[in-house]
Order: sequence, then structure tokens, then C-alpha cells
Amino acid sequence: MTAQTTTRPDADLDQMVLTNARLVRPDGVGDGHVVVRDGVIAEVGEGGTRVPGAIDLDGDLLAPGLVELHSDNIERHVNPRPGVAWPALPAIMAHDAQIAGAGITTILDALRIGDDDVNRNADDVFAQVVGAIAEAGRRNMLRSEHLLHIRAEVPVPGLAEVVEPFAEDMMLRLVSLMDHSPGQRQFRDIEVWKRYYRGKYGTSEDELRRFADRQQRDAAAHADANRRALAELCLARCIPLASHDDTTADHVEEAARLGVTISEFPTTAEAAHAASRAGMAIVAGAPNVVRGGSHSGNVAAAELAEAGLLDCLSSDYVPVSLLHAVFVLEQQTGADLADLFARVTRNPARMVGLTDRGELLPGQRADLIRVRRQPEAPVVRSVWRAGRRVA
Repeated sequence: MTAQTTTRPDADLDQMVLTNARLVRPDGVGDGHVVVRDGVIAEVGEGGTRVPGAIDLDGDLLAPGLVELHSDNIERHVNPRPGVAWPALPAIMAHDAQIAGAGITTILDALRIGDDDVNRNADDVFAQVVGAIAEAGRRNMLRSEHLLHIRAEVPVPGLAEVVEPFAEDMMLRLVSLMDHSPGQRQFRDIEVWKRYYRGKYGTSEDELRRFADRQQRDAAAHADANRRALAELCLARCIPLASHDDTTADHVEEAARLGVTISEFPTTAEAAHAASRAGMAIVAGAPNVVRGGSHSGNVAAAELAEAGLLDCLSSDYVPVSLLHAVFVLEQQTGADLADLFARVTRNPARMVGLTDRGELLPGQRADLIRVRRQPEAPVVRSVWRAGRRVA
């Protein structure tokens, strides 16, 4: 389509035209307009258009909706304080409003499976939340599309049996193999482990000691067998697998042997380089970028980006960080803005088999965000999912 198109919309089609925008396309950022028909991008053109009813974006960026692979933000809504359980459906709606407002149109809610001494009913809560997400989707109560990411704690006895009933769920798009036992990976320094659980749950020293002893015993007894069993389960069902908090090249090599294709939050440059050599996609934390480093003392995400070791960003525990990190990296590294946006749109979508979204191209689902640059942080001004305004 050429600039200054005057074609009239077809009255039989549900059409929306967005004009006077800076389009974030796969090959770069430039002035243009987008035509949406029946929830799908129909045309992407250069320059403006005088189609009657076109929405003037006043020079703001128009980008694909963000795709989030690993957010545990839902947990703060389900359990807003230690010992406080909130009804699942209203909790999900509150979480969803926050996600959509951050420009995230597709989210894999990362829910943990693995009971522990701190939260004894964790697996019951998991089932309740998964059911509530499905119900909210059926009732068209959600702004963003919610899919499922199972965060599986491998030290837990009988883990594969707990995961298996959910393996046929069409919402399930990713399983990550995690080990948060003290002395392992992210928590190699046991004092860091103590600070985390003391701060999150207000756990006493005696409780922490008992919890640490049990987790270490369970990890020694079950972690290796659980990794193998979950890998077999997921590979048989073509569910992508991620490793979590890889720290050494040995961790990465073990994951590669199991069929893992994604390395989530490698804690060292050594692990990230090994993951790259193994052909794994590397995910780093957007909060790490925005804060200027890891809160746990791990490798800085910006360092990975500058080394060419960053394929995808995840907001993890701060939804608004996903978009913010794109502009922080642009400023810090001078990287191309379109390439940085790909790490929060196209790349994560393709990593979990979603091929119908993530790019401003004809035929892609019209998940779109209007963004205005500001010195402190970008502002999400409008959000559309499948051509419908949701925020």
C-alpha cells in the first residue's frame, strides 16, 4: 500500500485503520499506517492515510503486543500477603488488568508446582488458579490471552505424577525445570536463600533451618529422576522445556541432553555462553535490566545483551518492566529498536510455538500496543487484542 491511500473500507468487514504512527516492523521503525480487518492485520503501509474514520496515533509508536513467557505476578494477587488467600477468579481479573495495562497481550502465567514447608497447600492453589484462568477465558472476562507455564520444582517427591494431569491441557505451553533448594543455582549462597524466604514469608530461623534440611534431602533423593521423568513427559507431548537458573556449563549440558530448548535466567556468563553453544534460546529478566543488575548478585542482563546472549526478556515479577527494559537497552547498548522489540514479541512467541502473533505483518493477529516515549519510562496509551481495544 502506498502513502496517502484513500481507499474506502469495506462495509461488510470489521475494519480499523491506525495512522500517523511510528511502526515497529521486523525490518526497522518508520512512519506508516496499519489496517486491521476482523481481528487480523490486513495491510501495513508507509506514510499516512485519509481513510474516513482512521485513528490518528499522533506519532506514537505502534508495536506488536508484548508476549510474556514467565511471569509469577499472579501469585501476589492470589496470595496478597503471607497467609492470605484471595478468591481465584477476582485475583486473576486484577492480575489481568495489570498485565494488559503493561502492554502484554499474551502471557504464560508461570505457576509453581511443588509443595513445601512454607506453603503447604501450593498444589491445591495451583489447580484452583488453572481452573479459574480457564473459566475466565471461556466467559470472555480477560483482556489479555492467558496461557500456562508450569514451574516444576524438581526436588519434590512424585513431581511427574502431579504434573501429568495438566499435560493434556491446551493452555500449557511451557514447563521449566527448577531447583530452588539451598546451595543450588540461584541460591548457591545459602545466606541469599535465607534472605529471600525470610523476606517473602517472614519465616523464623528455626523454620528456615528445618525447611532447608528437608529441601536438601529431597533434592538429593528426587531431583535427577524428576528431571528425566518430566523431560520424557513433555517431549512426548511436544511441550517446550526450559531449564532455570543455569549456573555452570554442566547445568546446561545436562539440560541439553534432556531436550531443553530454553535457558531461563542463566545466573552466569559461563552458563549463557554454554546455552548459546547448545542452541538454546536465552531468557533474561527485564527487572534486571531496569534495575541495572540482578537482585541476587547474578550476571547482568545488559551484559548478556551486549555479548549477543539475549534472545528474550521476561518481566518475571514486575509486569511494567518488560516494555521499559526495551528502551533501557536501546539507550545503554545502541541496539536497533526493532530488534529489541523482537525480544519481547516475536521471539518469545516463536519459542513456544505461537506463529500467529508478534510481528507487524499482514496475516498476523492484530495484537497491538500504542506507546509514547517519555524520559522516565514509556507510556502504554492503547492496547488491542485481535483488533479489540482492551486497555
